[in-house]
Amino acid sequence: MKKDFFSYCQQISSDLKEDVLSELFACFSVRSLEKNDFFSQKGEYAHKVGFLMNGVIRAFYLNEEGKEYNKQFFVGPSLIGPYTSLLTNTPNLIPQQALTDCEILEAEYRDIEALYSKHHSLEKLGRKIAEHYFLEKEKKELEMGLLEGEERYVIFQKEFPNLEQQIPQYHIASYLGISATQLSRIRKGILKSNLD
Repeated sequence: MKKDFFSYCQQISSDLKEDVLSELFACFSVRSLEKNDFFSQKGEYAHKVGFLMNGVIRAFYLNEEGKEYNKQFFVGPSLIGPYTSLLTNTPNLIPQQALTDCEILEAEYRDIEALYSKHHSLEKLGRKIAEHYFLEKEKKELEMGLLEGEERYVIFQKEFPNLEQQIPQYHIASYLGISATQLSRIRKGILKSNLD
């Protein structure tokens, strides 16, 4: 577990020293989430961040009628947390829910912030993580606005290999911004073209 955490952090920022990572790791404790449990709920004021060791978590939002739209999937290893709520001290609008049984490490965000002032390399890690999520968000927005459903599905398959075998198709359709029926047609069309 510690090794995976260190490896993940060092892939993002290679100049992190082991003693600094050990101090960061000490902020975290192990937590298990069962399928359908929430890491963060809508309306809560967030104060924790998580490191998803294994499993699948979705971030989603609800419209006024209560319909859910999947915004993002997190597959371990990955960082999770309601960042807007953490940074603005406002109620969370985007719940995060386990789609499979998950094992996570969680920490109080204020404990991590305290380490930022102590270790410049951790502040740099935090900045690089924020940059990564910004780039991912922009990429997804462009895909949703510019690409057809089939193109988005092909990208999804590359970005999340094997995820289709772990979660229901309606979650994938919601993430792609299409109906479950459209996704079924796209999958059949791709299968047929691969057989030809």
